Parts: sequence; C-alpha cells; structure tokens
Amino acid sequence: MIYEKISLKEKGSQDYPNLTLYIQEYSDDIAIEKRPLIIICPGGGYEYTSDREAEPIALSFMAKGFHAAVLRYSVAPSIYPTALLELGRSIAIIRSKATEYHIDKDKIAVFGASAGGHLAADFACEWKDGFIEKELGVSEEDIRPNGLLLAYPVITSGKFAHRGSFVNLLGDHYDELVEKVSLEKRVNENVPPVFMWHTFTDGSVPVENSLLFASALREKNINTELHIFPVGGHGLALANKLTLSHHKKEDFEQVVVWIDLATTWLNNL
Repeated sequence: MIYEKISLKEKGSQDYPNLTLYIQEYSDDIAIEKRPLIIICPGGGYEYTSDREAEPIALSFMAKGFHAAVLRYSVAPSIYPTALLELGRSIAIIRSKATEYHIDKDKIAVFGASAGGHLAADFACEWKDGFIEKELGVSEEDIRPNGLLLAYPVITSGKFAHRGSFVNLLGDHYDELVEKVSLEKRVNENVPPVFMWHTFTDGSVPVENSLLFASALREKNINTELHIFPVGGHGLALANKLTLSHHKKEDFEQVVVWIDLATTWLNNL
C-alpha cells in the first residue's frame, strides 16, 4: 500500500486540514489496470472529524478493491465555504495523480457521513456553479465528482435539521446563509448518481434528511439508491465492533451490510 498525506491550505483553512491517500500498489501479477477511488469525509457536526468514520471506512473500501482517501477538512471556527474548497482541491489533486497511482479518473466518488455527508452532498450540488473552480484556479473537469455516497447525512436546515451542524458551519453568517445550505433545495441536474443509507430510529439526524434529499433527487431524475434500516442510532460508521465508540451502541447486525451494498453500487457506477 502507498500511504501519502498531503496538507491543504485554502482561504479560511485551519492549520490541520489534510488529505490522506491509501493507494493499492500496481502489480503486473494482477489484471486490474486502474481502480476507482473513494474520498471519505468523516462526520462530527462541523466541530471535529470523527476517527471512527475515517481510516476504518477507508481500509474497508480498500479491502473491497478500491483506492481510498480521507479528507480532514476545516471545521469551526472555519465557516462555509472553506471545507467545500478543501474538498474541491482534494478531488483535483487526486485526478492529477490518476496516471501515477493507477486511479480511474472517471470513477472518483465522494463518501460523507453525518455532517461529512452534508459537505459531500453540498459539493455534489455546487461543483458546477463556477465559484469553486474560480477560487481554486482549476477546471470543472478537475473537480467533477463521479458518484456520491452518504451515510445518515445532514441535509436540511429546516424542521428536521441537526441545528448544531449549521451553527458551526455558518458562524456569524447563519441567518444569511442557512437557507442556501439546505440541500434538498439545491439539487440540480449536475448531481452525480447517489447511494445513501440511514436508520429509521436515528435520534440525532432524523431519517427525514435522507427522505427529503431522495425526493429532490427523484424530481431531478438523478439515479439514486436509498436504504433505510429499521434500527440503529446515529454515527454507526461500519456498524460493527470495529468502529464502536466508548458508548458501545453502534453494533447493528442489520446495518453491517451497507458497505457490501455500496460496493455493488460502486461496481456498477
């Protein structure tokens, strides 16, 4: 495995943002010429980035045959659109390394969990608006996401909002921008195909977040696969013992299959 950590510094960035690449080394003994890559945006309410939703998920996707990357993006006191720019830069960096690392540049997908899901979904809605490429000095093609994967995502700033995520994301600009970042209102024809899952009993980010996003995707005819599992709280990560928190409430046999479902979806992207 090739392991590379790349520092990121965009307008408004904190000192710590970085992109960590987990690359499966090319071998003449293996028939695979190039592999898709999944960029992982951990959750944390735009207050921190969760370790449980970072490297364990990256390594699990690697075991399924993908390259992976983890984005540790800026959180509060950094505000919108800093993390969005860091994600755009990350995609551009990865695409620039496609030949070197045998990455399929037409299969670069973004995965986000919880508030990381908001970041990933926001990028999927805004990548072609022009301001990201202008701020980064790159082309649309450099930052184009080919797929979007979401786990219990923060989506809406309305009735079913995880309010703390939006307070952290917007800071003093909350009143000005809170409607703009309610993503069920931002879906457009440029959003790539979507895979997402949620649990019916999520008490922190209600399942309505995924339902509202799925409905908006349907209206724009964006191909979408949605799974709603009957039990499980928030922040399940892999939903097994490997990513248990100290509360030990994230082990759900019914939910563990999500990564296999996501793999099948990715293989058909």
